[in-house]
Amino acid sequence: MEDSKNISKTYDPKEFEDKIYEWWQEKKLFTPKVDKSKKPYTIMMPPPNITGKLHLGHALDNAMQDFLIRVKRMQGYSTLWLPGEDHASIATEVKVENELLKKGLKKKEMGREAFLEKVWQWTDEYRERIRKQLKKMGCSADFTRESFTMDEKLDKAVKTVFVKLYNEGLIYQGNRLINWCPKCKTALSDAEIEYSEQEGHFWHIKYPVVGSDEFLEIATTRPETMLGDSAVAVNPRDSRYTHLVGNKLILPLVNREIPIIADDYVDMEFGTGAVKITPAHDPNDYQVGKRHNLDEIIIMNEDGTIRQPGTKYDGLDRYEGRKLIVSDLEKLGLLVKVKEHSHNVGCHDRCGTVVEPMVSKQWFVKMEGLAKPAIEAVRNKETKFVPERFDKIYFNWMENIQDWCISRQLWWGHRIPVWYCKDCGKVIVSVDAPKKCDGCGSSNLQQDKDVLDTWFSSALWPFSTLGWPDETEDLKYFYPTSTLVTGYDIIFFWVARMIFSGIHNMGEVPFETVLIHGIVRDSQGRKMSKSLGNGVDPLDVIDKYGADALRFMLITGNAAGSDIRFYEEKVESARNFANKIWNASRFVLMNLDRDLMEKYKNCHNYSLADKWILSRTNTIVEEVTSNIDKYELGIASQKVYDFMWGEFCDWYIELVKPVMYGDDEEAKGVAYNVLNKVLTIGLQLLHPVMPFITEEIYLHLERQYESITISKWPEYEEALHNEKAEKEMEYIIEAIKSIRNVRTEMNVPPSRKAKIMAFITENESKPAFEEGKVYFEKLASASSVEFLNSKEQVPDNAVSVVTSAGEIFIPLFDLIDKEKELERLNKEKEKLESEIKRVENKLSNEKFVSRAPESVVNEERAKGDKYNEMLKAVLQRLQGLK
Repeated sequence: MEDSKNISKTYDPKEFEDKIYEWWQEKKLFTPKVDKSKKPYTIMMPPPNITGKLHLGHALDNAMQDFLIRVKRMQGYSTLWLPGEDHASIATEVKVENELLKKGLKKKEMGREAFLEKVWQWTDEYRERIRKQLKKMGCSADFTRESFTMDEKLDKAVKTVFVKLYNEGLIYQGNRLINWCPKCKTALSDAEIEYSEQEGHFWHIKYPVVGSDEFLEIATTRPETMLGDSAVAVNPRDSRYTHLVGNKLILPLVNREIPIIADDYVDMEFGTGAVKITPAHDPNDYQVGKRHNLDEIIIMNEDGTIRQPGTKYDGLDRYEGRKLIVSDLEKLGLLVKVKEHSHNVGCHDRCGTVVEPMVSKQWFVKMEGLAKPAIEAVRNKETKFVPERFDKIYFNWMENIQDWCISRQLWWGHRIPVWYCKDCGKVIVSVDAPKKCDGCGSSNLQQDKDVLDTWFSSALWPFSTLGWPDETEDLKYFYPTSTLVTGYDIIFFWVARMIFSGIHNMGEVPFETVLIHGIVRDSQGRKMSKSLGNGVDPLDVIDKYGADALRFMLITGNAAGSDIRFYEEKVESARNFANKIWNASRFVLMNLDRDLMEKYKNCHNYSLADKWILSRTNTIVEEVTSNIDKYELGIASQKVYDFMWGEFCDWYIELVKPVMYGDDEEAKGVAYNVLNKVLTIGLQLLHPVMPFITEEIYLHLERQYESITISKWPEYEEALHNEKAEKEMEYIIEAIKSIRNVRTEMNVPPSRKAKIMAFITENESKPAFEEGKVYFEKLASASSVEFLNSKEQVPDNAVSVVTSAGEIFIPLFDLIDKEKELERLNKEKEKLESEIKRVENKLSNEKFVSRAPESVVNEERAKGDKYNEMLKAVLQRLQGLK
């Protein structure tokens, strides 16, 4: 990048944003070294799925991370922001499979190896897309250390952890209830299920009591699952059914006897108070079944068809089976009634298929022992949530945690490192593929076909990316990491798993702080989605307004843990702010005299305005740094905005213009150095949120560092604190604003000068007003400034302006031309008198008053009142001018 005093006339981010990012990368400014003389600061980028483009939620997440990493880099830390992507097993497999189907290619016909080759091609393409998007956003991540969950080094870490947990007895294979997608034919995690309110039905069915004429009526939203019922439960305190507990029922259609059991799980007030229990197909029923040792009867195949050999239901789609079962119950007289019912239905977030809870043989992680130290780590504040309230979500999930299903029936992902000897049946669990069975010596081995849940590999992200299980220099230096920035929706899916994985494998928590943010909603507060068509592509916003404007809007609109709304008007406002900074900086750059700056660089003969702006800058540095330390990024950015726009651009630059255009060489040299210093500090404070424009301007300034990115973060300087100067300038600014307001109210053009006479009652403000004469002349259109000893010296017809420092008077005829004003007021008087006469004539006309609508008559009366008030004011002005 070349330095030039001639910064572009207009602010156009397209001219420099891409060039600056390329320059940053050429200089390797984002690639930290292991430097024992510096403290490390590490952020691991939550890896986006390689299934498409980044959205506004990613933009917010990355803007916050970049903000923190840029501050810490400037504060002298060795900062590592490690980027990467997640292979997203199910999402990617579904996307690639659908793309191949468009070309007439079927996954199963292709075979595993050929299909995976296509997935890797997809992966390479989309990883590059994500990389480009991150760079467009200005993310100062270290792409030389970029990781991917399917990288060879991360794959080694995944296998190592699996084998370790298996050998410790914490991984096992067994039959448990899981979420199943009949279309994708795989187990799912809770994170892959979306719940929505859907209209359905309650079918009320009679179950005959064995050896009795009685029936027990149950209500269900899924009548097809009754084929797998193991019991009917009632509440032990429900007097309606106490006499039946322990008896048997005949399960309709199946004609199998099942028990009536008592369990507190049953809500007496809901439905009939009697609940069918299907342990193999309902999470609550599964727990009841475990408590009562009930059979787990699977009545569904992997594709969602009914499994009931020897019956007419066998092989039917679950919904077709439902219709036939309901019809048969009706024929038998066992269907009591059908009621409409709204309920939450879980669907696979990728294919939209309704998820089927089902007992299945899968691989699981025992969670109780892993959860306990992870709970304690957060209780002891080894890891802190910001805002703190989110630790409740964490504790709630961790304290009620179930064993984790980690196997997926997919081809894309980390294949489970388990081999089966086809000759002796031995199970071999190993990081490296075995060549022969260590039991019988046979080489006839087959690897488990399943892959691991994506969350299994992402749980290792904070240390697998640094080279674990190898003892790398990066791992020893950058772990544990410093801050995790993520949304509140994956606290338990990802954050909790990283915490217990870090503690179990590294002996330390993976991060000190978890900074939680909300989601970005549209301007109406709705979640962005394809179905609503209200999604916003960050790249489109960047193309229109620039990355800095988007980042500023997202950060200033954000409070930790809260959702934010996207308003394009706010992005436009942020761009206007950037434009303001650009124009102000250009003015400063065009007027700086480098020779005078050098000559007077050690001169501290400051004017009041200089002392004021230096003290205010110092205060802002302290406040903004404090806000950032408390993760109040939005507040910090807003304070910089207010300071740069208001105090620096609107006031200091204007206050110092008379000096810049004057003949006092020393005053000029001092002012130039102050301008350069304050602008530099302002840009540095703004840099974390608006990196591109601040770098572009910084490179044109007199500066100490090659790039603002590696410049030293501003620090509070006690010597610059000047409460007296701040107070004195407050008096002056207040007075100038008040004078401007009066002139505006009287429609006085800025070109018309007026004498200012000040009657000062606050002694401490007198020196300020003396020194500030030049400011009044420049910014309040004063022809001269006089100080009065008493109010008796105030001329007649003077306009009064009251301020906290005292009272300011301006001779009326300095503001207006008496003859012209009299002429104008007389014309206004004649016009108003004419209007009043017209209204009076109308209202005195009986026909008008009686025939016109009441609203029209009232409107005329209101006009008359208004014109009379206006005439009264004009007459008073005329009287005052005589």
